[in-house]
Amino acid sequence: MALLPEVKKHYGKQKLFIDGEWIDSKSELIHENTNPATDEVISEFPTATKEEARAAVAAAGEAFKTWRDVSLRDRALILFNLRAKLEEHFDELTRILTQDHGRTIGEARGSVRRVIENVESACSALYGMPKWNEQINQVANGIDQALIWEPLGPFLIVTPGNIPMHAWSSFVPYAMAAGCTVVVSPSRQDPVAAEAICKVAQEAGFPKGVINLIHGGREINKEVLSQPEIKGVGFIGSNRAGHDLFEMCGRLKKTSSINGNGKNHVVIMPDADLDQTAQWLLRACFGMTGQRCLGADNIIVIGDIYDEMREKFKQAAMGMKLGYGLDEDTTLGPLATRAGKEKVERWIEGALNDGMKIVLDGRNPKVEGYPNGYFLAPTILEDADVDMPSAKEEAFGPVAALIRGSSLDEAIEWINTKTNLGHSACIMTQDAKKARRFIREVNTGNVAVNVAVAQPYAFFPLGSRRESFVGTAKSRMASMRMFMDEKLVISRWV
Repeated sequence: MALLPEVKKHYGKQKLFIDGEWIDSKSELIHENTNPATDEVISEFPTATKEEARAAVAAAGEAFKTWRDVSLRDRALILFNLRAKLEEHFDELTRILTQDHGRTIGEARGSVRRVIENVESACSALYGMPKWNEQINQVANGIDQALIWEPLGPFLIVTPGNIPMHAWSSFVPYAMAAGCTVVVSPSRQDPVAAEAICKVAQEAGFPKGVINLIHGGREINKEVLSQPEIKGVGFIGSNRAGHDLFEMCGRLKKTSSINGNGKNHVVIMPDADLDQTAQWLLRACFGMTGQRCLGADNIIVIGDIYDEMREKFKQAAMGMKLGYGLDEDTTLGPLATRAGKEKVERWIEGALNDGMKIVLDGRNPKVEGYPNGYFLAPTILEDADVDMPSAKEEAFGPVAALIRGSSLDEAIEWINTKTNLGHSACIMTQDAKKARRFIREVNTGNVAVNVAVAQPYAFFPLGSRRESFVGTAKSRMASMRMFMDEKLVISRWV
């Protein structure tokens, strides 16, 4: 066993980052944060008071007055420095993310690499901004016309527990590139990871007040969004919380990017390479312990390959090694929280009550050395029907439900009509015509062919649809259109 060292055993009582200073909260609401593999407390963190939330907003508002006027080249210099600092702290950040969230060290390395890609993409967006501006001289006799883009102001950024660093990077570097400031409100599931990336950003040299961090939750998020200085919100999380903020943005006439739940599908055609597909499904269904926006838990198997596919998938899943993610031999870590583990167990019970049957039962695994961790082993169910409630609800755990299908037409219809969610859909096939039809007809924002997870690179937006996304602009590169607005200038000088 190659067990990597923890950065710290305990990170102490966490602070708020407001106006360039780490401050102790005056809140009496203090929560314990645990390591998912050991159930040991690794930090305590506060729920910020409303006064502290307003102070963070005020700091972001004051900083915006000067940050918006920082030259494009100087903003780029700080963003490039942020990229360098992320590389410098790469190993530390990956180990903190594993300890705080529960994913494997390999998954953590991939996630922090995505963070760096987002910073690179934000640099590209910043240098691309001059191309957005347009000017036509003599549009009419003696009149010139120009279209320019300007930053809107401070934004609330809400990050989820499953991708605390990756989600941060899906918005914050782009806000910085645009000339906006932010108040970041991370999930309560892994506050150490949220603090760690904020500290790295602080080292990059952003002026005080440009990035602020508070711990809170839904009520504090609403308090921040209600402040007139805040111009909108970038959110990744549950539909329930996100749609509440979206409705609030409508009432307050603010802009938003709300990225919510998914119910994603993988379709396996009869001509697919079943050995390779079984390996791909491990990542699609069990990667990050199933806690990923674009992971899949509905597997539609077309035709007479069903029995063979089921057995190959089961055998591959049985080979996964549970353990602490800092053990480099581990291929499946714990759920991020005990409550999350219990929720997935309830989902499994609900699926069995719906009529599904167990192929591989991952409940109550024995993980040597970690008896108190929030572990679930890979769980595979069959006899799933697309009209079952469990087949329409996101499991968000290491679970796969096998569905027998008769044709590609049927699979496309199921994906398009049996759920209102539209994050992603994948197809495994060697038939280009069928793949092309799937791409054109399936109503999801991210589509993959012979790829397990339809994960776009940072320089593309997360193209989710239907109730999986509501708002003004998608995340990542596309969020630049949320952080900025057009101004049309018409001039006569002759």
